[in-house]
Amino acid sequence: QVQLVESGGGLVQPGRSLRLSCVPSGFSINRYVMSWYRQAPGKERELVARISNIGGRPNYGDAVKGRFTISRDNAKNTVLLQMNSLKPEDTAVYSCHARDPYTNFGVEGQGTQVTVSS
Repeated sequence: QVQLVESGGGLVQPGRSLRLSCVPSGFSINRYVMSWYRQAPGKERELVARISNIGGRPNYGDAVKGRFTISRDNAKNTVLLQMNSLKPEDTAVYSCHARDPYTNFGVEGQGTQVTVSS
């Protein structure tokens, strides 16, 4: 069974940092485009960051540019999202997504809650 498991969420004060991890089960991320999405209550789901399968090129949503960094370690089969200078508006459930660009097969995790509050 293929799945993604996210971890690292929690409650943090504004201005602090968190690092989210995404670890797959049952497959290797090597050929997959990996993304982080988030959804806050009452808001639409939005793309946070994406990293390509070849070359590891990152792309970011406008709301997080300059504060968040996505990375992948294919050898460790892990994707990370480093979140710095967190704001209350970053509060959301963050989920990891894998898409095979050759078959369009996709997998998404259950998500991890991030709450930014003083």
